[in-house]
Amino acid sequence: MALLLEHEFKPLPADKQIETLPFLEAVAHLPPFFGETGLGDCLGTPIVYSPVKADLTGNIKKIRAVYDSNPAKFKTLQNILEVEKELHGSAWPKTGATLALMWLKRGLKFMLVLLQSISDGERDEEHPNLIRVNAMKAYEIALKKYHGWMLQKLFTGSVYALPYKSDLLKALEKGREVKEEESIEKIHQFLTRVTPILDAIYEMYTKMNAELSYKA
Repeated sequence: MALLLEHEFKPLPADKQIETLPFLEAVAHLPPFFGETGLGDCLGTPIVYSPVKADLTGNIKKIRAVYDSNPAKFKTLQNILEVEKELHGSAWPKTGATLALMWLKRGLKFMLVLLQSISDGERDEEHPNLIRVNAMKAYEIALKKYHGWMLQKLFTGSVYALPYKSDLLKALEKGREVKEEESIEKIHQFLTRVTPILDAIYEMYTKMNAELSYKA
């Protein structure tokens, strides 16, 4: 799957220490999933997804800027949280790359739950080529509790403007005609690589008491 597999994530090491630079380089190629002219428009044109893409891109840049300021000190994502916790004191974790990574992981969670739901064959039996069921599940799990009433309404309404599953799979292949079974297998490969990494990031935030529940 061109978009998902052309930039591989490094396998999660046994100590779950995720190297910052390889992670950022891999994740930097995922915002087009939410739509970008010339790169697939995977979720079509619902305006509500533009902020999600912008949020992913902006947070990647914020984390990269912190990393570039001292690559040795910020070699791993855990290094970033540990250093910023000491540096920012009571303002932490609602600041710096710690906050950026917190929102980045939520956007990635939405993407992964959506793809996992499609891969698992979950669907509206009356409209099997729609992905509303998959998108709503992803939103409920990954983002809804962090959004205020207005954003929740926008997201709920946006599912009616999402593309057909067949069009999403074609966009993920960058326009190539591929059998659905082949595309689903590539999604599964992507999820197998990325899900353990994202789970480790969530676990890190829980262990360091860095998770925040305020609404955007």
